[in-house]
Amino acid sequence: MRLEIRYVTEFDYHATVRESHNELRACPAELPWQRLLRYDVAVEPACRIHTFTDHWGTRVDAFGIRHDHDLLRVVADATVEMGDWPGPPDEVPLEALDPAFSRRHAPFVHPSAHTQWDLTIAEAARDLAAGAGGAVDLAGRVMTGVHQTLDYVPGATYVGVSPGEVFAAGQGVCQDYAHLAIAMCRSLGMPARYVSGYFHAADQSVGLEPEEAEIEVQTHAWVEVAIPGFGWWALDPTNDQTVGSRHVKIGHGRDYDDTLPLRGVFHGPPEHDLGVKVLMTRDRLAAAGVGGGQQ
Repeated sequence: MRLEIRYVTEFDYHATVRESHNELRACPAELPWQRLLRYDVAVEPACRIHTFTDHWGTRVDAFGIRHDHDLLRVVADATVEMGDWPGPPDEVPLEALDPAFSRRHAPFVHPSAHTQWDLTIAEAARDLAAGAGGAVDLAGRVMTGVHQTLDYVPGATYVGVSPGEVFAAGQGVCQDYAHLAIAMCRSLGMPARYVSGYFHAADQSVGLEPEEAEIEVQTHAWVEVAIPGFGWWALDPTNDQTVGSRHVKIGHGRDYDDTLPLRGVFHGPPEHDLGVKVLMTRDRLAAAGVGGGQQ
């Protein structure tokens, strides 16, 4: 399946600003099952764009605007050809999640800014893990447990709400589902990382394939857990499903802060209006040459 993606962000400043410096993370990753066919970025006012790869392997398009301006518009266009994401073929004993395995994945085992867990979360994770038949089963139990614990309620949270607060309130959006799942996995000694991307679903909380070819979506978040002997397995706790060909990965990190789509600073009054739109268009083509593999 081929997907066309247009990511548009507009900052409408209430007064003239200058010295705007920004980092954009919107480019789909290159994976064995996700082929990037095209990617273009346009910025208004026009400026030079410097591209690099960050510590986690995500493409970053950095740009700055020195002169006065009252509007910033960023458009990223991408075309990807999607295959099926791989999954672990066999169950893996829980004993494989040993200290040596944890050390090899140290950044994704320890708590980070948005994945701090408390005693309540740790106990809930242990309850989910009770009777797990292996690491694959354990990861699936956490995904389903988080899905059943939270209700998808847009606007119920904001960036910075802790997993403990989300767990207590029982509601949130995709980034909250991801952060809570990561906190639970890490509390159990299972490495887990935050993933940002796009999801071709008209309703991000249900995940059904839309009938329309073109839909408007929001950026989406899910998790990847490290399975010994396999690699990173992608799971979507918001929709209680394994990640598939409609999930387009941008990048990963310890939590949301490592994958923020657009981060920047500017000199001027802070008041502004922000508009973000993501359009995804489906074109069912044979995904020739797009196969499974491991990252």
